[in-house]
Amino acid sequence: MINNLVTETGCVSLNHVGEELCGDHFEVVTVDENTKVVVLADGLGSGVKANILAILVSKILSTMISASMPMNECIATIAKTLPICQERNIAYSTFTIAKITNNKKAEIYNFDNPLPILLRRGKNLEIPFTDQIIENKKIQMAEIDLINEDALLFMSDGVIHAGIGQVLNFGWERKEVIDYISKLYDPSYCAKTLATFITEKCNGLYDGRPGDDTSVVAIKIRERLQVNLLIGPAGNIEDDEKMLSLFFGKEGKHIVCGGTTSSIAAKYLGKELEMALDYEDLSVPPTASIEGVDIVSEGVVTINKVLEYVKDFDHENKFYFDWSFKKDGASKIAKMLLEEATDINFFLGCAVN
Repeated sequence: MINNLVTETGCVSLNHVGEELCGDHFEVVTVDENTKVVVLADGLGSGVKANILAILVSKILSTMISASMPMNECIATIAKTLPICQERNIAYSTFTIAKITNNKKAEIYNFDNPLPILLRRGKNLEIPFTDQIIENKKIQMAEIDLINEDALLFMSDGVIHAGIGQVLNFGWERKEVIDYISKLYDPSYCAKTLATFITEKCNGLYDGRPGDDTSVVAIKIRERLQVNLLIGPAGNIEDDEKMLSLFFGKEGKHIVCGGTTSSIAAKYLGKELEMALDYEDLSVPPTASIEGVDIVSEGVVTINKVLEYVKDFDHENKFYFDWSFKKDGASKIAKMLLEEATDINFFLGCAVN
């Protein structure tokens, strides 16, 4: 049977208040088409030193684990490599690692981070960790089987420290994190969305001034979904039919952007192009519809708005709560590209506008 699953990852971080650099670092390495290594490292303290520690640890661990090095050798290398903090006389970084194989199995290693969470159908499934002492460090280890829609959540301790001394006496405990995300969970949410929900809650508990670097990494197993986006007619009008044949010949969902492009697509399909008159958002032109096309939108203005959402999604994802609920063309396209798609094909016409 063909494995139609894919391992999707997403990370959102909050910097310690007053710091430009985050003391946590997220690294993902695609070893081959069947293996992916994901690391979240939390450096000692905050700011530049913590950032350097976290980057070193995540880079070293992801590289060594990708090369199938034994865990004891990885830990020993970390212990010998990290620079010593002159103020505290220690070299320290916590970490969580997952090695995902064939989108079906995960080897997990955790050192001093909050224990990872596994959501299956939106409910918590406790991971059977065992402890092993390596280089005088207690490493929690587990091997688990994964199924479609499983979500693994890694956290730095900024998550469970959220709200201490502000709105909570003892911080936001792991069981409360589980309860919160379980209630919000929906199968349609991508990995980045799950991470966003938790960090947004943490930011609220910190009253917008995080007292610790706070990161959440989400790893989700999901079915592959291809999305195809076409914008602009072909540079040579004689190539329009060939381009449209290739575009509509692709499996998955289809997005057509641009007035002229939409007219050509409708003619090719032998369907009516129906224009909408209502503005869902005054800054984005109305959409249209063609039978057989999932989204039909205006071109340059709409795509520029989508690009703004995409750039933000790759970093803080602060616009998520705009595009995920709005119904204008840019929001619909962003939702399909960023939350639904696992594979995207772009068809770019070269005709001069």
